[in-house]
Amino acid sequence: QEQLVESGGGLVQPGGSLRLSCTASASVFSHYHMGWYRRAPGKQREMVALLTNSGSVTYKDSVQGRFSITRDNAKKTLFLEMNSLKVEDTAVYYCNALLGSLSYWGQGTQVTVSS
Repeated sequence: QEQLVESGGGLVQPGGSLRLSCTASASVFSHYHMGWYRRAPGKQREMVALLTNSGSVTYKDSVQGRFSITRDNAKKTLFLEMNSLKVEDTAVYYCNALLGSLSYWGQGTQVTVSS
């Protein structure tokens, strides 16, 4: 059973930056397709950024150019660098690991963008 642990969330002012991390426990991390998702209050969970095991990247339109998803397979860690944060980026952010029919989720980390 995979365990994903997110960290790095917090309170930041509009225009600020945060870096989220998601650390996995399994040795097969490099085989996972990884992603960041978020759920804002009163809204459904949505995809933010995806990074396949071959390095292909997809971003939600509204974060393109502001967010960057990367991974360090040796450290079994996924990152989300978030810059120029906006109030509408406020949400609980979750990382996801996908391997075939298996899908794992972390517990989430709160990101609040407010002045």
